[in-house]
Amino acid sequence: MPIGTRTNLTSYWQDWVNLVLGVWLFIAPWALGYSGSPAPAWNSWIFGVVIAVLSIAALVQFALWEEWVNVVIGVWLLISPWVLGFAATPGGATTWNQVVIGIVVGLVALWDALSHRERPRAAA
Repeated sequence: MPIGTRTNLTSYWQDWVNLVLGVWLFIAPWALGYSGSPAPAWNSWIFGVVIAVLSIAALVQFALWEEWVNVVIGVWLLISPWVLGFAATPGGATTWNQVVIGIVVGLVALWDALSHRERPRAAA
C-alpha cells in the first residue's frame, strides 16, 4: 500500500542505511574473501541486491510492505549461517557479517515500518 512520494530524501535515513548495507552485503564476499564459498556468497549477493532495490524503491515511493520484506530478510540473514551450514567456517567473518547485517537491516526496517504506519484519522 503506497503511502506517497518522498520529497525530502534526507529525512528517511533508515532507507539510506539499508541501501548502504545492501551494497556492502553484495560486495562482502569479495571484500571478506568468501566469494569461493557458494552458500554464503550467493546468500550475500542475492539478498544484498534485494535489500538495495527495496531501499531505493522505499526512497522513491514508500510502501509499508517494502519495510516488512526487509524485516523478513533481516531474520533470514540472522539464521542463514546455521540453516545453510556455514556458521562453523574458520575465522567467523562470514557468519558475523551475515548476522550483524541481518540484525541491523531487520531493526532499521522495523523502525521505519512502525514509524510510518498509517494512523487512524479523527472523525470530523
